[in-house]
Parts: sequence; structure tokens; C-alpha cells
Amino acid sequence: MEMIQIIGLGFVVTLLILVVRQQRPELAVQLSLTLAIMIFLLVLSKIQAVLDLFRDLADKANISQMYLNTILKIIGIAYITEFGSQVCKDAGEGAVASKIEFAGKIMVMIMAIPIIALVLDTIVRLIP
Repeated sequence: MEMIQIIGLGFVVTLLILVVRQQRPELAVQLSLTLAIMIFLLVLSKIQAVLDLFRDLADKANISQMYLNTILKIIGIAYITEFGSQVCKDAGEGAVASKIEFAGKIMVMIMAIPIIALVLDTIVRLIP
């Protein structure tokens, strides 16, 4: 049901943007950004529930919290990067969006180093 509300809100704001963009394009960008923030706030509680579930599963599987936190940070970087990139694209700044995406990819690669090292270490130990 919440998804229907989000979609409805998106449709209403999209129609407002289409009407306003011709007269005041700067207001259209602000409306788009406001919608993005509202949607983010609406799903924030759902994100917390997913994080709690991941932590419970990691505890049951006996996975180190360090690795779980790293994976969750990587996922967070990916989502925030996509969010920022889309906002820039909506504002007509494709070049800025590309730079945000590039920076996000680099950050994900840096954050993944401990996990990659663990995988490589495990492989080396398995090979006689």
C-alpha cells in the first residue's frame, strides 16, 4: 500500500514539474529534489528493518560484523551514488552525474578491499 502512495506522489509531482518547467525551470528542479527526499524519508524505516534482518542473519551464520558492515556500507554507497546521480541528471547535469557515479565506483572498490583480501586468502589456503 505504501508503494501505491509513493507512486501516486511521484505522478502528482511529475505533473506539477511538467506544468512548472515551462515557466520556472529552477522550481522544477527543486520539486524533483523535494520528491526524492520525501521518498527517501518514507522508505528509511524499511531500510532499518532490512539492516536488522541482515545483522540477525549474520549472527546466526557466525559472520564477522566487520564484513557485514562493509557489505552494508558498499550497498549504501551504491544507493546513495545512484540517488545523487539521478538528481543531477534530473537537473540536466549529466556530466556531474557521471562524476558522481565514477566516485561511487571508486569508493565501492576501496570498501571491498578487505572482502577481496579475505576471499583471496581463503583461496590460497585451499590450494595445496
